[in-house]
Amino acid sequence: MSTTPPPTWLAPGIRPYRAGWLKADILAGLSTGAVVIPLAMAYATVANMPVQIGLYTCMVPVVVYAFIGGSRVASVTTSSTVSTLTASTMLAGGVLIGSDDQRGDLITLTLLVGLFLLLARVFRLGMLVDNISDMTLVGIKIAVGLTVMAAQLPKLLGVPPHPRTTGFFRVAWAALTDIPNASVVTVAVSVVCLVVLLALTKFAPQVPGPLLAIVLGIAVSAMVALPAYGVALIPTVPSGLPLPDMPRLDRHIVPLIPGALAIAVMAFLETIAVARTSRHAAEPSTEPDRELLALGMASVAGAFFHSLPPAGGFAQTSVNMRSGARSQISALVLVVLAVLVALMVAPILSLLPQAVLGAVVVVAVTRLVDIGALRRLYRLNPRECFGAIGVALIGLAFGLIPAVAVAVAATLLLVLHVVNAPHVVQVVRQDNRAWVEQAENAELVPADPLVLRCLVPLYAANVRPNVTTIRSAALASPTPPATVVVDLVRQTVLESTVLHILVELDRELSEAGVRLMITAVPERTLRTLRRAEWWRDVESSGRYQPDLDAAVEAVGRR
Repeated sequence: MSTTPPPTWLAPGIRPYRAGWLKADILAGLSTGAVVIPLAMAYATVANMPVQIGLYTCMVPVVVYAFIGGSRVASVTTSSTVSTLTASTMLAGGVLIGSDDQRGDLITLTLLVGLFLLLARVFRLGMLVDNISDMTLVGIKIAVGLTVMAAQLPKLLGVPPHPRTTGFFRVAWAALTDIPNASVVTVAVSVVCLVVLLALTKFAPQVPGPLLAIVLGIAVSAMVALPAYGVALIPTVPSGLPLPDMPRLDRHIVPLIPGALAIAVMAFLETIAVARTSRHAAEPSTEPDRELLALGMASVAGAFFHSLPPAGGFAQTSVNMRSGARSQISALVLVVLAVLVALMVAPILSLLPQAVLGAVVVVAVTRLVDIGALRRLYRLNPRECFGAIGVALIGLAFGLIPAVAVAVAATLLLVLHVVNAPHVVQVVRQDNRAWVEQAENAELVPADPLVLRCLVPLYAANVRPNVTTIRSAALASPTPPATVVVDLVRQTVLESTVLHILVELDRELSEAGVRLMITAVPERTLRTLRRAEWWRDVESSGRYQPDLDAAVEAVGRR
């Protein structure tokens, strides 16, 4: 009895699978879980959410990405960038921390992020978003790192937070003014945790520092009544798995939309970057559209189970790779570990000091403040370095959502500038009868016929500057050539706007006594052109030829 094989798009991060990989994947999943689960709980507090929300993010979204995502070893849970943007979005949307609305609005936000990612997949916007420059990403990450560090100061000092205060400078100033009220014991706990975590990061990176810090913090808290000394503990963590819930479609949904867009952009950028850097040479290349689909589905599914918006993370993925992961089976092992923690360990987590969790977050985000990246940008192009600093200052002064908006707007402007630039070159015939493209903007070589080639397909966005270049080249000389041959070999599609402007070009050249001939149009576009009356005239008069040699021969016969 034959069985139908699973569809080729399902589980590319797992299939094909070899039984010999199972041991490595299990060990990698356990090692990665020891880092990811504590970090996810810590990042939940960055988003102003209870720690169990981070635990829930290690469940449903991870399973969905494991079966749809294209990367075999990328670890997709959540990240400091997404957590920080989540906090900013919720505050901007008027959601009060600790209110009854908070959980429902988180579902709404995560669902919106997933829907935006899926819409981007439908319209194939992956390559557009993926073109955001390293300059802007470096600046945004620096802003995220410093903002997160500032937000952890109340936990490290043992002073009450300022939940309605936003922006790096305001948050940092509010915390620094509370230093006289700081708890000495809390500060001591924070310093010890920071020293231990930084030392492990530098001298023993293979040790799961976040897990060790949390275990030691809980052990000390169990032996010593830390609250009696002014050390605050995290709120009680309920045991059990997340139950499905519905989003709140009320007055908060509209204010959440800008932040959801920013989160979708950054989550995709982090995930696609992680997927690419973790890809082995023998594996297929990472497809942006597939990552949009996988991340969008993970976000939509996770939303109903109280998940933060998911995203790939460099730290956890590097642990996964160092541990020898061969496929997304290691991610499924991580999910099993998260479920066991939620069922069996959750009550014990309530003994964890907030200062320990704050120290874990601070050390985790120190890598975002990448001074080395600024130096590299400066050596390569000082303007990019200053641009990154500018993006960082926008994020620090006005918030991360405006910084992401600036990054997207700058990318769109750059893409439009490149698309709108003409890409037409002259093609000349050598003595050996081979055709050679001249450099763009090179001086025209006198020829009749004058042969020009469009290096890019013509669309509504770029057809006018390219046709203007063709017109100028044809009519620039006091004695224009009798024939201009335009090679459209790259014209794989045809829009009505392009057809209309080509007709105009033909008319203008004809009035100037120049005959327009077109060549090398791909078959698909040729079928579309044959529906137009103008093109039927072009073909009947012999002004279309299949290649350049045939075009020149036709000119010679005429």
